[in-house]
Amino acid sequence: MAIKKLLIANRGEIAVRIIRAARDLGIATVQVYSKADKDSLAVRLADEAVDIGPPQASKSYLNQAAILAAAQSTGADAIHPGYGFLAENAEFAAAVEAAGLIFVGPTAQSIRLMGDKVAAREAAASAGVPTVPGSRGRLESADAAFALVEKTGFPVMIKAAAGGGGRGIRIARSAEEFHHLMPQAQAEALAAFGDGGLYVEKLIEGARHIEVQVLGDGRDVIHCFERECSLQRRRQKVWEEAPSPSLTQAVREKLCTSAVALAKAVNYRGAGTLEYLYDDRTGEFYFLEMNTRIQVEHPVTEMVTGIDLVCEMIRIAGGEPLRIQQDAVRVSGHSIEVRINAEDPARNFLPNPGMVSALSVPGGDGVRFDSMLYQGYTVPPFYDSLLGKLIVHDKDRPSAIRRLERALAELSVEGISTTKPLHQALARDADVKAGRFHTAWLEPWLESHAAGLATAQPPSAVKVAP
Repeated sequence: MAIKKLLIANRGEIAVRIIRAARDLGIATVQVYSKADKDSLAVRLADEAVDIGPPQASKSYLNQAAILAAAQSTGADAIHPGYGFLAENAEFAAAVEAAGLIFVGPTAQSIRLMGDKVAAREAAASAGVPTVPGSRGRLESADAAFALVEKTGFPVMIKAAAGGGGRGIRIARSAEEFHHLMPQAQAEALAAFGDGGLYVEKLIEGARHIEVQVLGDGRDVIHCFERECSLQRRRQKVWEEAPSPSLTQAVREKLCTSAVALAKAVNYRGAGTLEYLYDDRTGEFYFLEMNTRIQVEHPVTEMVTGIDLVCEMIRIAGGEPLRIQQDAVRVSGHSIEVRINAEDPARNFLPNPGMVSALSVPGGDGVRFDSMLYQGYTVPPFYDSLLGKLIVHDKDRPSAIRRLERALAELSVEGISTTKPLHQALARDADVKAGRFHTAWLEPWLESHAAGLATAQPPSAVKVAP
């Protein structure tokens, strides 16, 4: 059935992004909001808005009953979960469909299978996709885990079987560290995800983080090529780009083909991302996990392929088959996205919510700013610090980096501190320009560059009137 009214069960910049995509498709929108978000841009843009509770996410954006009640009271026929919150919650997806509504995303079965990292690894192995050496099943005890580690050798990563976002992960380089860190990882996983299950895998040092974007309709699957996401702080991505500067064409073809094979094996529906570790010294790649949702960094793929991923996942959820054939997907130029967070990089990324007293947004060819900001908006202190994403596109990577520098110089968010100085410094760095980095590169770089992050914007930077 075609979707006529879409409820957005999320907030911030992704809610704004979904509202705009729905409008482009002629679909009415309903925005749910907590009391802290009553003045948000998403609430202003949506056709209707429903208060679902207090600022605490557990009582609002994670309140499944309140969200379903809002959908039913407004006559919405579909729910888009965005990313985070309930986006990868199989029980919520099932509850949406049980209520007679459309869940804009994969089936509950796919979320359940691919959301458990151990089950996902097993599915990958069955589909012939290489995985990092480690446990094939969940490890409930430290003794079972250590017996495996004695075979694989150190260093190893102890990882939560459920969840994500870098939580429930520890690196052990010796038996002593392993026995000390294993219970910590288990306790953190239990607290964060309600599931203390763990698995262990060999640490591939100096590896890159590459992910492949896929679209499926439950029968057929295509890929939209890859993104490089290796610039990370505390396992959180800060800079993403497409295509990856590190892949050869032969590796790219193998990587993307493997992603399609795995997505087909689980009858995947909607937009999803398969994440890999890539060792550019050996040319080997290993499947990590699948994110069964739209990703924060999806715009770089949209910029180089011309495919609106959010619109496509809404169409698919409404019953349309895939409209795009694999041979029609082409990459043109290079795109980079940087995350603009309400954090002070000169003060160890201290969160800095507050009122945006003035806002200047960059423009021009090949520049996009996906955000939840407007002048006078007060950023609440209750949620993730992401304010928006600055995305650029140009003919090649060096040109894209120059365009990013120009766009960052034009961007001005006054009244609060942001991570803009970090990205200005990265864009000028010789290693970043040359593509010489990996997942462990950024944190030592931050230690040596911390003093310059408060004044990374040169005095001559362009100022554009709001």
